[in-house]
This record gives sequence, C-alpha cells and structure tokens, in this order.
Amino acid sequence: MSRTGRRAALLSVVVVAVLGIVALLASGLAHDPKAIASPLVGRAAPDFRLEGIHGSPVQLSHLKGQVVVVNFWASWCAECRTEQQALNQTWSDFRDSGVVVLGVNFQDQRADAEAYLASSAVTYPNVEDTESRTALAYGLRGVPETFVVDRDGHIVDRVIGPVDAGRLGATLNTLTHRGTP
Repeated sequence: MSRTGRRAALLSVVVVAVLGIVALLASGLAHDPKAIASPLVGRAAPDFRLEGIHGSPVQLSHLKGQVVVVNFWASWCAECRTEQQALNQTWSDFRDSGVVVLGVNFQDQRADAEAYLASSAVTYPNVEDTESRTALAYGLRGVPETFVVDRDGHIVDRVIGPVDAGRLGATLNTLTHRGTP
C-alpha cells in the first residue's frame, strides 16, 4: 500500500472512531437520570431500622398504616437546602392527616447533620444511615432523593433531586383522600 493509501486508511479509521465517540457521548448525555423509572415504584418499600438523630430509632414497618415521605439528604448537599422549605411545609400541612415526613441523613458527620437540622428549623423526625445500607436498598443515586410510601408500605413515587411542594402535596392529597391544603 502506498504512503497516500495508508494516510487515507488511517484518516478513515480516525474519522470513524471520532464519530463513534461523539455518537456514544450524545446518546449517553441525552438521557435524563430523573426520567429513568425506579424499579421500586409499585413494590414494597425496603424496611429499615435506623437510629434517630434527636430521638428514638425509627423502623419503617412500624409506620405501616401511615403515608411516609422518606427523604435522603446530607448537610453538604446544596440542593437539599433548596428543598428544605417544601419538606418543612409538607410536614406542617400533612402531619395531622396520617403523613410522616422522615429525613434520612446520608454519608454525613453527625455534628454537621445536627447543625443543618438546627439551622433549617427542621421539626420532623430524622435518622442516620451510617452504613449506607438503606440508601443501597433504595437504589439511591445521590441526594436529595425522596420516596413516598403509601399506607400499605408500597413505594408510589420517587423524586430524584429537590422535591417540589406542589408535586408532593398533590401525591399526598391523593393518598390521604383530602382536598388541597
């Protein structure tokens, strides 16, 4: 093969490789991780028993009969601060309707978690997932992430990223059979 022929062949290989890489990146970057359905929705919520940050331990199965909002968070998470007002409002609006908002602190130092809870005026119960077992059982992709568990213990919704008070309120209104707050 002549020198010109080898250059043309090499150029062809490089062009094909570059186009392949571009196609791979474009297809991967086009997927929104928030749009991927959770295999847990519709299934029984994985049970857990975790130590309370400012109170008694909480076991999810002991909350059966109530609607539970399980929110994974960390003090170092900026988006967790963004959603905090919505969670505080949800707890205030729905606690008398059989709804429990439960914060699950993830990969955090206890002192940092306590300072976050105090500075954010959080009044709903919070627990620590010190070994990340609960996060793994829920297929956590990061924080914040929120799961809504119905009265029968089944996951009915999953929100990746900051939870929106409107979406959460609509889901809870349906599950508690009440009108808008």
